[in-house]
Amino acid sequence: MTRILLTASFAVFSTLVSAANLSVGTATAAPGQKATGFIEVPAGSDPGTNIPVVVVNGTRTGPILALVSGAHGTEYASIIALEKVIQTLDPQQLTGAVIIVPLLNLGSFEKKVPHVNPTDGKSMNRFYPGNPNGTQTDRASWLMTKEVVEKSEYLIDLHGGDLDESLRPYSYWSKTGDERLDSTSRGMVLAFGLDHIILVTDRPKDANASRYLDSTASTRGKPAFAAEAGHAGTTEPADVDALVTGCYNVMKHLKMLPGTVTPIEHPVWIGKVDTISGDVEGVFYPLVKRGNYVAQGMKLGYITDFFGKTISEPRAPAAGVVLYVCSVPSMTKGATVANIGEVISEPQ
Repeated sequence: MTRILLTASFAVFSTLVSAANLSVGTATAAPGQKATGFIEVPAGSDPGTNIPVVVVNGTRTGPILALVSGAHGTEYASIIALEKVIQTLDPQQLTGAVIIVPLLNLGSFEKKVPHVNPTDGKSMNRFYPGNPNGTQTDRASWLMTKEVVEKSEYLIDLHGGDLDESLRPYSYWSKTGDERLDSTSRGMVLAFGLDHIILVTDRPKDANASRYLDSTASTRGKPAFAAEAGHAGTTEPADVDALVTGCYNVMKHLKMLPGTVTPIEHPVWIGKVDTISGDVEGVFYPLVKRGNYVAQGMKLGYITDFFGKTISEPRAPAAGVVLYVCSVPSMTKGATVANIGEVISEPQ
């Protein structure tokens, strides 16, 4: 039976069932156990793959939270963060269950290919809810929807700076217009604790064309958000710890673990993200760093030809904070130079 659990400040969605075995892919955990396995993606028009999955089943009835990382397999900080959660989360202390997918895009990880699945050239966070008859990314997305999204009640999608992205930590919070859903997901993202939050209002509303993993959850009535930490493929302890701590904070917030968490009180809210793209091919030299605040028209860097002559000077279209800047010299026409977040007052 589905009930809405109310706390003093937010509504929590939870389907309460008697303690029982929980299976995701080939992983089955009885109450009080932790089990590992795979979501097996069969071969189709291209090869199949196996997605690692862990089920941590608590000893007491409660919510089911999904934690996912590695949609982009060189966003290493998020992957290492969930590896640490797998190692440290104790099912004996847990109320409810946690489904953990630490590495969705195995091909990207193995071949060190940023942004896409090298098997079919698709981003593994752009093709939800998937298609069982499509290419590997489509088939994997379809199984993630069936095995992870549909079996969970809350979801956090972890990301971080890819090999060519020097990124400062931030979360995405989608305002869907559903008051109860938005109240719960907002409570989760504030509990997670990253100090910059991007307000998103234009995510898909159609569950059959949800595109992103967190949107696949929210269009099915499940509170969800995405969080990013890590830069340029590094695994700095501060970035990894921010994601690990955030996951545990949300578990405490949802009363899945003992303890209390103080939500971040005054995050920086970002109302619009401006993407600045390279207009020429050449060698990129950044003049700003992640987290810098820039004025409108400020030079973000310059691009030279292969003989050192400056041929382009990308500038900020508006004032804001550098969410990430290209971290490598390689620049092609249309590639991202930087993302600038425009700061707004706290949304109501």
